[in-house]
Amino acid sequence: MRRRRAERRKIAPDPIYNSERVAKFINMIMMRGKKTLAQRIVYTAFKILKEKTGEDELKVFYKALDNVRPRVEVRPRRVGGATYQIPMEVPDYRGYFLAMKWIRDLARARKGRPMHEKLADELLSAYRGEGAAVKKKEDTHKMAEANKAFAHFRW
Repeated sequence: MRRRRAERRKIAPDPIYNSERVAKFINMIMMRGKKTLAQRIVYTAFKILKEKTGEDELKVFYKALDNVRPRVEVRPRRVGGATYQIPMEVPDYRGYFLAMKWIRDLARARKGRPMHEKLADELLSAYRGEGAAVKKKEDTHKMAEANKAFAHFRW
């Protein structure tokens, strides 16, 4: 018998935008416990977004996350000695986690500029529905579509 699931912790909203999602994103950017540095990176990136789009940076951030958030993904499942990739719907919290993770990782992978600029560029391209993060989402969706035949193994 399995034990009960751990309950989800509530996260304190960030000080400037009073948003839990921004606070979560700051925590994902943070390395080695340096939260003030992570906040500076994210807020500077938001300032750059405001300058480039002329729109509210929070709306741009949310739209970028929504454009990158996957709706379905494949999960491996063993059935009778064979492992199948089973398409499953992604819960909201996991979808946003994946979106933030992909944006962070792809921004870090860019070379030769400060992190706040790389992050702003990645968020801007995600907001416009282009770029590597959106491509990653589309690839995930394609994989789920290709494995639709195994959907009956889902439970």
